[in-house]
Amino acid sequence: MCGAELHALPDGVQRVAAFLQQNGHAHLPVMLDGAARTAQQAADALGVELGQIAKSIVFRRKVDDVAVMVVTSGDQRVDERKVEALVCLDGKRLGRADAEFVKAKTGFSIGGVAPVAHATPVVVLIDQSLLRFVEVWAAAGHPHAVFRLTADELGRLSGAPIVETSVELPREEEPTNRSIQLMAMGALEVQNSLAGASIASPCISVCRIRADTGLCEGCFRTLSEISAWSQADEADKRQIWRVIAQRAGAARSD
Repeated sequence: MCGAELHALPDGVQRVAAFLQQNGHAHLPVMLDGAARTAQQAADALGVELGQIAKSIVFRRKVDDVAVMVVTSGDQRVDERKVEALVCLDGKRLGRADAEFVKAKTGFSIGGVAPVAHATPVVVLIDQSLLRFVEVWAAAGHPHAVFRLTADELGRLSGAPIVETSVELPREEEPTNRSIQLMAMGALEVQNSLAGASIASPCISVCRIRADTGLCEGCFRTLSEISAWSQADEADKRQIWRVIAQRAGAARSD
């Protein structure tokens, strides 16, 4: 993208594009034909899974009027109590962030709030659910603009920690048995595949790390294994699938 193209973009997108260029990010904003004010609209426009949309949820920290942004997967809901525990150490609560507050603090209007290049210092948290995907898409300062990156790149660009902020599923809704079956079938397919074949990701859109095992309840991987998947070669991916099969088998016998 050249300088002339940057000047043709809306102001907010120009600010995001300039920030990404300055930080050496390979993927600059792209303009969609239609608006992507919601995660579902963005996913439909890009032809990706809803969870691959990195949506930004903004809160107002009451004690100092600072904006708190949680960047999470489009298919997740943010647990405000978890966020409060992370950013309200004095016991104060988070408040509602209306459109005026969001615009003043981030410099972007709701529907196009980017996770970087904010107008004022913003407390940013990245939800671990984004680690499920090889790549995700985030708003780029305008309802029609998005840019591509990974969860790790988002952490580097924003300086934000990757934490758990999603609402937990009720215990009776846990898809443990289904996860075991899917992982067993997936491991068998990988085992029978030819050398050089594309190795499918184990992700099944369930991302919740158990405190007792440190494993995702959906794919039986650790957070480090989920994060490393996009950089793994074929041999490493096959090994991860073998380990997953062992873990799923152990879960079945418990």
